[in-house]
Amino acid sequence: MREVSQFWQQYGSEILLKLWEHLYISFSAIILGVIVAIPLGALLTRLKKGAETLINVVGFLQTIPSLALLSLMIPIFGIGKGSAIAALFLYSLLPIVRNTYVGIQGVDPTYLDAAKGMGMSKWHRLLKVELPLSFSVILSGVKQSAVYVISWTTLAAYIGAGGLGDFIFNGLTLYRLDLILMGIIPITLLALLTDGVLRYVENRYVEGGR
Repeated sequence: MREVSQFWQQYGSEILLKLWEHLYISFSAIILGVIVAIPLGALLTRLKKGAETLINVVGFLQTIPSLALLSLMIPIFGIGKGSAIAALFLYSLLPIVRNTYVGIQGVDPTYLDAAKGMGMSKWHRLLKVELPLSFSVILSGVKQSAVYVISWTTLAAYIGAGGLGDFIFNGLTLYRLDLILMGIIPITLLALLTDGVLRYVENRYVEGGR
């Protein structure tokens, strides 16, 4: 206990600071991804041609190596959190766009016919029928994206954006296992916690729908 107390006195404030930076970067990227990707995925369902091509274009972004994409953002947003958030935002798009598109496309036509019979417009049906019925599928994409982004935020330290990745990079440089674990353990717990919370919300929504 004494060693733990000494360890916390030495590194506690730094761990909390890096954890906050990690949360800020990752959740900023995820929130921006949700704001852009869900409307984009819904819009693609209204296109008669080219939807799959556009999804493939978004998917192309995930084929770019993480460090390369982070480096490409530096001339635009400078060194630091802005570049990290921009790069991670681009990485967050594909799972959400794809699941939104697939979820809306998979809505039972019976519900759409009923909505038409009630006089709903095309966009009214989208907001009142299609998005609520596909919410579980969309949330699954958000969950997948969130876990990826939280893990990839580790690399933000490479461009001076901070976060828990600083501990890992410093540990590798100094050959210190304790510093590496100070980064790995919180990142893993944060990803698992986020996955668990979103899974709980998803299950509650499905149960409520039933």
